[in-house]
Amino acid sequence: MSLLPPFEPSNFVEVIIISIIVYEILLWIKNTRAWTLLKGILVILVFTLFAAIFRLNTILWILERISYIAVTALIIIFQPELRKALEQLGSQSVWSGITSAITRSDDNTMTKEAASQISKAVYEMAKVKTGALIVIEQSESLDEFVKTGITINGEVSSGLLINIFEKNTPLHDGAVIMKGDTVVAATCYLPLSDNMDISKDLGTRHRAALGISEVTDSLTIVVSEETGRVSVAYRGKLTRIPDESALDKVLINRINKAEIRFFGRSRRNEAANA
Repeated sequence: MSLLPPFEPSNFVEVIIISIIVYEILLWIKNTRAWTLLKGILVILVFTLFAAIFRLNTILWILERISYIAVTALIIIFQPELRKALEQLGSQSVWSGITSAITRSDDNTMTKEAASQISKAVYEMAKVKTGALIVIEQSESLDEFVKTGITINGEVSSGLLINIFEKNTPLHDGAVIMKGDTVVAATCYLPLSDNMDISKDLGTRHRAALGISEVTDSLTIVVSEETGRVSVAYRGKLTRIPDESALDKVLINRINKAEIRFFGRSRRNEAANA
């Protein structure tokens, strides 16, 4: 006698639908700031399990009381992301959603040739003091920021980047976002850093570079329009890059997924060298 219930065709359809829903929810979490929050929640769950195993009753009582407030707080914090998700669900057909889920690619590998083209473009712009802001995606998705700009989807070259940031052209404002060897979008809006310790002398580009580096693991290159100096923002720190070869080394470390090493002075608040 079989211990398992009979498996009917309708059950197969249910499994497929549930799988797609779970996949889309996980993808939505990864493509928003919810991914970082989810990792934090996992840490709290592990801590709760630890407290339960060792019967830390006071801590468990506190966590239980906080949990009621936390659910409401999460809904409020992620209200914009939830609204966008519902809007996308209403504007896309079921079939297009399934197709995009199957064909979506997360490959963001950059070649050494692409890194060289970026470095060349950056220092060409630095010579003539053309302001630029280039964000390079790493493991955390930048899709929510890509949507604020104009789609490019072109293979990176020094000429393309220079033309985008040329003064008085339609695309020169905002940031360029790159994924691998591809310039995904231009004129993208980035969050400004709300760190009160940042020098008031830093311009909007530097504040935006720091802002995106505080909420994602992206690597952002910024060229100052006032001084022509080149800096890189990473993990909430702004570092001056002295020359093209030093920037090449930083990008190659990024390609090799090694610890990013900088060849300049790291700072948060120094505006004189920005």
